[in-house]
Amino acid sequence: MEPNHYNVLIVGAGIAGSALAHALSTITSHSRSEPLRICLLERSLAEPDRIVGELLQPGGVMALKRLGMQECLTNIDAVPVHGYCIIKSGETVQIPYPDRREGRSFHHGRFIQALRAKAKRANGVDVVEASASELIECEHSHRVIGVRATKKGAEEKESFWADLVVIADGCFSNFRNAVMGSAARKTSTKSQFVGAILEDARLPIHQHGTVALVKGFGPVLMYQIGEHDTRILIDVKQPLPSDLKKHILTNIVPELPSALHIPIQNALEKDRLRRMPNSFLPPVEQGGRHSKEGVILLGDAWNMRHPLTGGGMTVALNDVVILSQLLCEVQNFGRWDQVSDVLHRWHWARKPLSSTINILSVALYDLFGADDEELAVLQRGCFKYFERGGDCVRGPVSLLSGIAPSPMLLANHFFSVAFYSIWVMFTHPQPVSSAPSDPQKIHYAVARMDEYPALLLKSLRVFWTACVVFGPLLWSEIRWW
Repeated sequence: MEPNHYNVLIVGAGIAGSALAHALSTITSHSRSEPLRICLLERSLAEPDRIVGELLQPGGVMALKRLGMQECLTNIDAVPVHGYCIIKSGETVQIPYPDRREGRSFHHGRFIQALRAKAKRANGVDVVEASASELIECEHSHRVIGVRATKKGAEEKESFWADLVVIADGCFSNFRNAVMGSAARKTSTKSQFVGAILEDARLPIHQHGTVALVKGFGPVLMYQIGEHDTRILIDVKQPLPSDLKKHILTNIVPELPSALHIPIQNALEKDRLRRMPNSFLPPVEQGGRHSKEGVILLGDAWNMRHPLTGGGMTVALNDVVILSQLLCEVQNFGRWDQVSDVLHRWHWARKPLSSTINILSVALYDLFGADDEELAVLQRGCFKYFERGGDCVRGPVSLLSGIAPSPMLLANHFFSVAFYSIWVMFTHPQPVSSAPSDPQKIHYAVARMDEYPALLLKSLRVFWTACVVFGPLLWSEIRWW
């Protein structure tokens, strides 16, 4: 075999690419006399510096263990995560992971470097620092047979050949449209996360991710990523304010716990604010006639969800677990009919987990970033639903954490929240007016009987809003492309 010819070529040494390289290196079969030759191409092997991809849910920790890569969470100053804390209008509700499950939070770059080091030590894996610029196609069949890439420090492009090419180059993929052709979906972006690192900040509940619901604006997410570092992600809807720091200090900081005000102000003075689009990209089936032969999309290059729930890495690692197991059955990666069969089975085998997290991420964002009256009712009902405890907490957090992959369970809890929100609207005190002497002081009152007809009409609008939020998301996951 030629030096630059491999069984599998992976473009992108991020979460999905590095994990797949290691997973495929463990594949053995009675008919294969030698290990797979795998090439992992990465534009830069320097430690990446990103503001997302820093929270791994318990389901992702489980997937990492199944891949035999759990050691990648050691010696990177990772912090155990035991659940969430939600703050709204000064009220706090704790949402612990069930059965003492744990997630991990960390600096993204340190975790990536640990995954790359693990892949590099795997049998048959070559890690090459090179920037891939184009796919190589067979002149006759148009099947992808490799990529052209430029190694670091070189001027001329070099050809890398493979029986199977996997593209895992992230959310800003350069090859998504080339692989999917007319079947490619466009990403949709509702907002951006603006991020900074807080030094020695104290969150309301230790080792719990914190979600603060700021009235009139998007949610704020905070979690500890090191002994002294806490990540803050502030959701800012488009179009972005011209002065982000002023927006944060004026509109966001006053709504957060007072213990966080000084660390945030210090971070705004010392650290540059960084932005990341919050994009949604539903998965489209690959293989057969759905996509170009000889190449697979993986990770954020193919499927994205809102990062509010921190489920992206969990989905990616679970995808690698399932795909690598199915590829064990393929004796010749050059046989596209066999690979296509694997891709079809993989597409639907991943659905329980990926669909649950994809739908939940956007649905929760719509509720937590409520920008109309009906969504505000659902947001308040969701908060009150969590306050009930028991299965009203255990079920949703099991879905969010990747422990209970079930779109049907998600639908059950989502519409339970919708009906409970309507009940709360009728039976709980609602804000009615501000005191003339103190605009910050809100008066609350329970609905009167004469208000019931209007509330009944409003309840229909609330339920319809819930259907409008959940229905299209579910359809985007089950539709046959």
